[in-house]
Amino acid sequence: MAQSTLPENFIEQATPFLQELVNWERELPSLAWGDFVTEAQKGRVTLFSVDMINGFCHEGALASPRVKNIIPAVSAAIKGAFGIGVRNFVLAQDCHLEDAPEFANFPPHCQVGTTEAETIPELLELPAADLYTVIHKNSINAFHNTELGAWLSEHPDLSVAVIVGDCTDLCIHQMALHLKLHANAQNRPLRVIVPENAVQTYDMSVETAQQVGALPHNGDFMHLLFLYHMRLNGVEVVREIK
Repeated sequence: MAQSTLPENFIEQATPFLQELVNWERELPSLAWGDFVTEAQKGRVTLFSVDMINGFCHEGALASPRVKNIIPAVSAAIKGAFGIGVRNFVLAQDCHLEDAPEFANFPPHCQVGTTEAETIPELLELPAADLYTVIHKNSINAFHNTELGAWLSEHPDLSVAVIVGDCTDLCIHQMALHLKLHANAQNRPLRVIVPENAVQTYDMSVETAQQVGALPHNGDFMHLLFLYHMRLNGVEVVREIK
C-alpha cells in the first residue's frame, strides 16, 4: 500500500493557513441591494435559492438546525432582491427518485411526492413567491439532467447571480462554480455572489459519524473552506447583502 503523501507535521504546518482563513472570513465585506438597481431593472439579476426545502430545514433524516437558522437571511435576501425590481427567482431543489444513487452516500431524503421535497412555507409566504421557477434535481449539481441549462441559455444577458441556501460545500459550491465557469468559458463577465449569512452546511461530529458509520463533517470548517474555494475561483463571497 502506498504511503500518505502528507507530511507528519501536517496539522502544525497547516495552522497558519487555517488562521488566515479565519482572518479572511472575519473581514468579509457587505454589499447593498441598491448597488444592483440598474441591472435589476434591465432583468439581468437573478437570485438562485438552493435546497431550501422541508427535508433540509424542518423534517427528515437530513434536516439540519444550521440550515434552518438561515431561513430568515434567505427570506430577507429574496425580499431585498424583489424590492429593487428583481423578477427572476430560481429555486433548485432536491426531488429524488426512490432508487437515487445518491442514497449510497446519504440517507434517503427529499423523495418525489413527499413533503420533504416541498419548498419551505417561509419562502412561499413572500411577495416574490409567484415568480419562483422551481428546478427539480436528482443530484447535488442542479445543472445535470435538469431544465436549468436551458433556463441559463434563455437568459444570456444575466450579469449578476446571487446564490443562497444549502449546503455550502455541496450544492451551493456546485451551483456557484458552474455559473462562474460557464460564463468564463463564454468570455462573458458574470458576477456570482454568495452572501455568507444566507448559506450554510450540516455538522456531524467524529463521534457521531463513527457511531452511525458515516463520514465526519465539521460544519464550521467545511463552510469556511468551501467559501474560500469559491472565492479562489472568482466567486464574490460577502458577509451579506443589506
